[in-house]
Amino acid sequence: MRILLVEDELRLAEALEQILKKQGYIVDVAYDGADGQDMAETGIYDVIILDRTLPNIEGVEILKYLRANKIVTPVIFLTAKDTVSNRVEGLDAGADDYLVKPFAKEELLARVRAVSRRPENLQESDVLSIASLCLDTRSCEVSVGGEKVKLTVTEAQLLGLLMRNRGQVLTKEQILDRIWGFDKDVEIKNVELYIFYLRKKIPFERSGAVISTVRGIGYCLKEI
Repeated sequence: MRILLVEDELRLAEALEQILKKQGYIVDVAYDGADGQDMAETGIYDVIILDRTLPNIEGVEILKYLRANKIVTPVIFLTAKDTVSNRVEGLDAGADDYLVKPFAKEELLARVRAVSRRPENLQESDVLSIASLCLDTRSCEVSVGGEKVKLTVTEAQLLGLLMRNRGQVLTKEQILDRIWGFDKDVEIKNVELYIFYLRKKIPFERSGAVISTVRGIGYCLKEI
């Protein structure tokens, strides 16, 4: 699961990032409202943890903007603004939860779990399939005609993304953003490398499916 943390207090942001990563979450951090809004607008996140008092754009304004633009990602406000009117304003703007600083890390993690498992945020199934190719997203295991292949987490995430968008061309930039987020150390060549890994590991010739390269654009998983 990928989380966007928008928090301008550097020490708190770093501490929260480590807490979330220890739980196995992929975490991207924005330190001001403008960057946070730009990152949230991509729609690649499963949960957004959003401070209210931010440089450039206030948290409530960010949330109103996201909801007006049909971004339905669950949002948890994390803020020192603790009056009833503050809470009402935040929830009315479209927040899914509201947590006041200071807080216990266990409570924050519980709230993240709660909003991420609401019905509208759950995957349709843990198992994805196209032709005779099946992927168990929980075990990161793919099977073709009874033969099972173990994938890494990143490989499984990439294959899952292609399977959920079967028949559609995904650009390398779209794949990079969705799988690696805004990690500055990751380049486009990582996408090409992991596509190579999938093609090498999985017997696509027996699966009835293929990852096609669309020259100059990206990749498409389709039945053959």
